[in-house]
Amino acid sequence: MEFARLGHLFVTVFLYNFATFMVIPSITDVTMNALCPGQDECSLAIYLSGFQQAITGLGSLVMMPVVGNLSDVYGRKALLTLPMSLGIVPLAILAYRRTENYFYGYYLIKLLTAMFCEGSVLCLSLAYLADNISETRRASAFGMLAGIGSAAFVCGTLTARLISTSSTFQVSTFVSVFAIVYMRTFLVDSRCQIDETSPLLANTKEVEDGDSCRKIGVGKKIPSVKDMVQLLSSSLTFTQAAVVAFFSSLAEGGLHASMMYFLKAQFHFSKNQFADLMLIAGLASSISQLLLMPMLAPALDEVKLLRIGLFAACVHMFLYSISWASWVPYFASSFCIVSVFAHPCIRSIASKQLSPEEQGKGQGCISGMCSFANIVSPLTFTPLTALFLSDRAPFHFPGFSIMCTGFAMMVAFTQSTMIRADVPVSNKKISNNTFVEP
Repeated sequence: MEFARLGHLFVTVFLYNFATFMVIPSITDVTMNALCPGQDECSLAIYLSGFQQAITGLGSLVMMPVVGNLSDVYGRKALLTLPMSLGIVPLAILAYRRTENYFYGYYLIKLLTAMFCEGSVLCLSLAYLADNISETRRASAFGMLAGIGSAAFVCGTLTARLISTSSTFQVSTFVSVFAIVYMRTFLVDSRCQIDETSPLLANTKEVEDGDSCRKIGVGKKIPSVKDMVQLLSSSLTFTQAAVVAFFSSLAEGGLHASMMYFLKAQFHFSKNQFADLMLIAGLASSISQLLLMPMLAPALDEVKLLRIGLFAACVHMFLYSISWASWVPYFASSFCIVSVFAHPCIRSIASKQLSPEEQGKGQGCISGMCSFANIVSPLTFTPLTALFLSDRAPFHFPGFSIMCTGFAMMVAFTQSTMIRADVPVSNKKISNNTFVEP
């Protein structure tokens, strides 16, 4: 039963990520062709991408704890349906046409939907795994989920490499629809409500505990700021994990915002080169998370794997920043085979500090910290990228903004050296947002 549940979850995550990642190699060229046709450098495109990332992060910062907490009440499956459905709309716009007016239509709708969709599927999937996996196997399971995402990244990127830009968005839209149909048909929710006909009005619920369900009073549905502060302050390890998540996401957000524009300006990369680069990173990540991490996690604790991953990420970013030839970014991407350990380990460390009834809320809180980083990141790195890729740069260093992301990742690594894994929380409640009735 457990295998079937997790299998359906992995297929759902694979299909969703396959559709999402498929369009990434093309979106830079689509943006540049719509806004600055025939140019290799476009400050408007860089600033619009940074603004989108900041607004998305702001919305996600508010929505992720809410989504996670509501999934504790109404079930993971019900909450998964919303972001997966909303994400189809912007893809369908570019599948139809990619002229300037349609691009701005896509941009506006993507801006609105991403505030709710960005990170929701990952957050809810992690909570679903925590519902069905014991604490001793959680790090490996989280790593496998990340590996499924990486495998979807590889398949999506390879597909984008082989088909035209217009076909890319059309296929992505179709797969997104299929992912929702599959999830709604086969995924068994890890939560079962008392009132099936009106879950939004129910004030109690039942949570599966082995083969039985036990009653839980729901209490408040929406977490307050006080609840989030209480959650963050409940455990030093959880707080440290949140800080590491913030700085690592800050660095990764800055890298993603800068990398493609840097490579296009420095080495004239296009969709095919972006796809090749992503394939290397994706293949390395898939092999690592699906094969290496399940073997290493039982032998090494999550804290050690976290430090190894963050240090490799630092090297990865510093190499990117000083790329002196077009082959250097390809070599730097190989460090993903180790750097991908970081995020599953952060999630596993945080999960073990939470009671079973607060997995959604806790994962939502960590996602909220990552979203906050996505607000700060474009405000910090987008102006640097635009400045150092322009003729107005104070000194010649096109990769300066990427080097700064490496320093941010170094802060995350330093913080990780201070984490000492606590005894996992079993049935102890962290906050008073819900209560268990015997």
